[in-house]
Amino acid sequence: MYAANSAIAQYQRVNNVGSVEGANPHQLILMLMNGALERLAQARGAIERREIALKGAMISKATTIIGGLQGSLDRNQAPDYVDNLERLYEYMQRRLLEANLKNDVTIVDEVAELMKTLRSSWQEIDPATQAAS
Repeated sequence: MYAANSAIAQYQRVNNVGSVEGANPHQLILMLMNGALERLAQARGAIERREIALKGAMISKATTIIGGLQGSLDRNQAPDYVDNLERLYEYMQRRLLEANLKNDVTIVDEVAELMKTLRSSWQEIDPATQAAS
């Protein structure tokens, strides 16, 4: 469903963390989802504190991560599912643009809940867990 090389490149662009070489493609996507959730939480806090510049930066980073997840989709794997994910990611990005313009924490929360649902589903299909079963 996701292209590993694209996910690695996106994670390295968004996070100034050392190597992600030890992570498998599944873990890399999970890292991106966690990164998006962290940025959304930071954006929410910035809105509440009226820190407009920080809010904009965090929403921008979350949007970039979501774009990276979208760009990592592998159309050769379950095309219908990939199409649905692509539309969901586009929706999330549009909503974050609106949240940024309106300083609206409810929209940030909506996107965070969608990402949490995706992350939960992604965790359930962990190949390491499937191999152990």
